[in-house]
Amino acid sequence: MPKWADVLLVPLFSLLIAFAISALVILAIGEDPVEALVIMVRGSLGSTYGWGYTLYYTTNFLLTGLAVAIAFQARLFNIGGEGQALIGGLGVALVCLFIPWPNWWTAMIAAILASAAFGALWAAIPAFLQAKRGSHIVITTIMFNFIAASVMNYMLSHVLRPPTAMDPATARFDDVLRLPRLHDILGLVGIEFSRSGPANIMLFVALLFCGLAYMLMWRTRLGFEIRAFGQSEPAAHYAGISGVKIIMVAMLISGALAGTMAVNSVMGGPQRLVLNAVEGAGFIGIAVALMGRSHPIGIIAPALLFGFLYQGGGELAIETTIPREMIIVIQALVIMFTGALDNMVRQPLEAVFLRLRRRG
Repeated sequence: MPKWADVLLVPLFSLLIAFAISALVILAIGEDPVEALVIMVRGSLGSTYGWGYTLYYTTNFLLTGLAVAIAFQARLFNIGGEGQALIGGLGVALVCLFIPWPNWWTAMIAAILASAAFGALWAAIPAFLQAKRGSHIVITTIMFNFIAASVMNYMLSHVLRPPTAMDPATARFDDVLRLPRLHDILGLVGIEFSRSGPANIMLFVALLFCGLAYMLMWRTRLGFEIRAFGQSEPAAHYAGISGVKIIMVAMLISGALAGTMAVNSVMGGPQRLVLNAVEGAGFIGIAVALMGRSHPIGIIAPALLFGFLYQGGGELAIETTIPREMIIVIQALVIMFTGALDNMVRQPLEAVFLRLRRRG
C-alpha cells in the first residue's frame, strides 16, 4: 500500500467507522445523529468563541501526543503522560506562586523549564526500571499515573491549599502572569477573536515543539539512533547504539513534553493548579500519536480532531439530552479503530491496492 494511503486513508476510514457506530448509538438513545453533528460543529468551529476552546484543548493534545510519539519512535509505549503532566503542573505552580516575576514571558519560560524538568524526572524512574531492571514500561508508567494523582492530591489538600480555601487548589497566580490569549495576539494584526476563549500563546509553542521534534528525529544523529533502536533493538546494539541511553533519553524527552502541557492547562487556563488540571489529556495523547503515526507533524490533525470532540461534546451536553459521557464513547471508538483494530481497516485496503497493482 502506498505511503500516502497508509497515512491518510487508514485513519480516515477508521474515523468514518467510529462515527458511523457512534451515530447508531445516538439513534439508540433516541436522538438525531445529524442534529448532534451540527451542534458539535457549530459549538466548536462555528464561532471564534468555540475555536478558542477547541484550540485550547488542541494545545494540550499536541503536547501529550508528541510525548507519546517520541517515546514510540523508540518502541516505548509511554502511558504515563497523565501523571507526568500532573507533576509538571506542580512545577508550574511552584514557579508561579513562590517567585516574583516582572512579566508573563519570563514566567512562561521558567514555567516551561520547570514543568519539563518535573515531567522528565517523573518519567526517568520508569525509564530506569525498564533500561536496568527490565520492568515493562507500560506497567510502570500506568502505576506512576496513580502515584502522581496521590502526590497531587496530598500537595493540594495539605501543602499548597490556602488556609481559608475549601477546594483542593492553589491560590490564583498574579494577574501579571496571565498568558496572552489569541484575542490579544490576533488583535495585533487586526483580526477579531473572542475574549472568552482560553486558547493562548502556548498553541504556538506546541506547534514550535512539533517542528523541533521533527528536526530532532529526522535531522540529527540522536534522532536516527532513537528510530534505529525502535526499528530493531538487536541491530541497534550491533551498530553500537546503547539501549540504556536511548531508553533514558527518549523517555526523558517524552516526559518533558508531557509535563510542558501543564503550562497551558494551569497558566493558560484557570491560572491556578487544580486537582483535575490535566483532564485526561495524557490518555488522549496516546490516540493522537496512534492516528498521527507517531510523526511530530502527523499528530497536528488528530490533536485538532480531539479538540473538536472535547469542545463539541460540551456543547452537545448543554443543548441536548445526550450526556457528555457519549463523547467519551466516541473517543473510545476512535481510539479502538485507529489503534487496536487498525488491521481491520488496513488489510482490506491493502487487498484493494494489491488488486489494482495487478491490473495495472
